[in-house]
Amino acid sequence: MHSTLFAHIPVNHTERYTLQNPQLLKTDVTIGSSPVLARQGAMVAFEGQVEFDSQYRNRSWRNVERMTGERLELMRCKGNGIVYLANFAQYLHIMEVGSGITVDSSAVLAFDGSLNVGIVAVDSAVEVASAGAYNLELSGGGKVVLMTSGAPLALEVTPEKNICVDSDAVIAWSTSLRTQLQAPTSTSAVWRRRGSTGEGWEMHFGGRGHVLVQPSELLPPQHVRTSGVLGQFGMGGGGLSGNSLGGSRN
Repeated sequence: MHSTLFAHIPVNHTERYTLQNPQLLKTDVTIGSSPVLARQGAMVAFEGQVEFDSQYRNRSWRNVERMTGERLELMRCKGNGIVYLANFAQYLHIMEVGSGITVDSSAVLAFDGSLNVGIVAVDSAVEVASAGAYNLELSGGGKVVLMTSGAPLALEVTPEKNICVDSDAVIAWSTSLRTQLQAPTSTSAVWRRRGSTGEGWEMHFGGRGHVLVQPSELLPPQHVRTSGVLGQFGMGGGGLSGNSLGGSRN
């Protein structure tokens, strides 16, 4: 057989995570001292002797998930072999976590089990569009693999340069940054403006760090939760409750 398809062969690697192409990740589970934690259902192929187990969560994490609704169903990949991971052909990005990133769980494909994982409130418990009211906070020595719809843009934030982004497009940001959700008009104007221009809510970042945005305001396929009238206005299930315009969240 002869075909250009046979040019797409696995890429040699010495790292735990290696991109095979922008949308496919090769993970060597034999490298590293901690297990690989991956999104459930993300395995598209594997080699060798690899076991996939549901990831155990302690009681504290389960309680937080139950209260916030922020979930990330994970599987533990262990054994001796290679696992290929992908999710709806989204673009993948390998990142050293270091001092910490805040990320929506829908944008996480896999990460080292050595990382510290927490769930944090965003802004003042606002749930508007894809930014969500609660996000994951990852910190410590290790790597995370993030997903975006298309090639992303990393924006630097400094004390002299604040950044505002669409809450539907933001993926992750440095934990050190300060966030605030804002709509620089009155409540009624926001609703009219959203309906006529497609804009209305934005996240403001201050401090020093980076913000990652994707070139799409569409939610990932597995995370669609806005629909009907609220979806038209870019709002999640929390509606106007708890927003910076004076509402309160129950």
